[in-house]
Amino acid sequence: MHNFIDNFSDYFFLLFVAGIPLAGYIRKVKVYESFVVGAKGGFEIAIKIIPYLVAIIVAVGMFRAAGGFDILGELLGPVLNKIGFPTELLPLAFMRPFSGSGANGILAEIIQAHGGNSFLSHAAATMMGSTETTFYVIAVYFGAVSIRRTRYAVPAGLLADITGAIMAVVVTRWFFQS
Repeated sequence: MHNFIDNFSDYFFLLFVAGIPLAGYIRKVKVYESFVVGAKGGFEIAIKIIPYLVAIIVAVGMFRAAGGFDILGELLGPVLNKIGFPTELLPLAFMRPFSGSGANGILAEIIQAHGGNSFLSHAAATMMGSTETTFYVIAVYFGAVSIRRTRYAVPAGLLADITGAIMAVVVTRWFFQS
C-alpha cells in the first residue's frame, strides 16, 4: 500500500506539472508569456513588501533578545498553570503570530528538550498547524495592496491564534488521555 501511495503521488505531481502547460496549449493560451507576466507581477509585489517583512523580523528579534518572551511567560505562567496550559508552550504561542521560522525554531527546541513523542511536542506541533503567522500575513497581504488600516483583521487573527493555541493543548491532551 505504501508503494502504491508513493507511486500515485509521483504520477499525480507529474500530471499536474505537465497538465498545466497542456491545458494552456489546448485553450490556446501562451503559457510561457503568461508565466513571465505573472512572475513579473510577483517580483513587483515582493519589492513592495520587503520593508514590512524587515520591520517584522527586526522587531521580533529585538523582543526575543531583550527577554520579552521570558517576561511574558513569568507574568502569565501562574494563570496558565491553573487552566492547564503548559508554560513551556508560551514562547511558541507568542512567536507564532509574528514569525513562522522563529516558531519553527522554538518547535525544534521543544522537541529536542522533551522528545518527539512527548505531550509537549505533540501539543506544539498541533499548535503550529492550528495557528497562523498573523502579523506576517497582514504585513504581506495588506502591504502588497498598500492598505494601512487593518481594522478588524488584527484582532480577529489574534483571537483565532489564541483559540488555536488553547485548542491545540485541549485536543492533544484529549488524545494523550485516550
